[in-house]
Amino acid sequence: MAEIKIVTDSSAQLTPEEIEEYNIHIIPLSVEINGENHVDGETITRQELVDELRKGNIPKTSQPPVGRFIETFEQLGADGSEILAIMMSDVLSGTYHTACSAAEMVKCSVTVINSKETDRALSFQVLAAAKDAREGRSIEEIKAHCLDIHKRTTTDVLVDSMDCLVAGGRVSRLAGALTKLINLKIIVRLREDSLDVVNKGRSRKSFIKYCKDLSRFHENNRIVELSLSNVGTDEEFLERIKNAVLPENSRDAKYIARLTSPIIMTHTGLNAVGVITLAEKEEPEENR
Repeated sequence: MAEIKIVTDSSAQLTPEEIEEYNIHIIPLSVEINGENHVDGETITRQELVDELRKGNIPKTSQPPVGRFIETFEQLGADGSEILAIMMSDVLSGTYHTACSAAEMVKCSVTVINSKETDRALSFQVLAAAKDAREGRSIEEIKAHCLDIHKRTTTDVLVDSMDCLVAGGRVSRLAGALTKLINLKIIVRLREDSLDVVNKGRSRKSFIKYCKDLSRFHENNRIVELSLSNVGTDEEFLERIKNAVLPENSRDAKYIARLTSPIIMTHTGLNAVGVITLAEKEEPEENR
């Protein structure tokens, strides 16, 4: 059986240790700041992007050129390996469709999965796929496993400032100005085919209340992993969120809190927090 090599994009929240251990190949996305293009993880770090946001510089994003995918696929497939590319949700980016186009242009075997996720939620699938490939599972078995993980995942983003959403055209300037006047905070949930506002409040207290409600949903469905990917959010607030989200039955959940990728920062803005959970069982449709 041919070796299966795993590819993903740089929006995935993976530690350097995970990338090395499972030999995961990352295709970087790009951000533009003041007219200058920066390649995620190559010419700009996560902390540097936070620093730019604190200066009031709001970046723009761009997906990788199709040539970057073609080059990666051809290099990895040159020895006869199969390639499994797990990409961020098409709700957020055209990266998945670019990967599909590249897959049709190369001679090697490439399967592209739309994870319908991003950040650590994308990584849940990437890591599972890498482990499955190491154990000799087929592409079809891995695809089924990724779908199962997607159905057990929820991705909420606590948006502290509307500036980046306004700059990215996702919220009108008038609405952004009005919400800034009343200090409105919002929570958005990444769903199968949309990014929906699920909660609004006037302060961070509304975030904590929402997280406590989220915790109640998991009283009968244990959280096995929790990620608080963030944009320079203070550690004390992250700890409050963690304690609010995790019910008693989930205190031993694997936990990670790291800066998110520059791509996600560009959309969410300073002090945003991605609350990403992986549950033991499939989440009801209305909870996802």
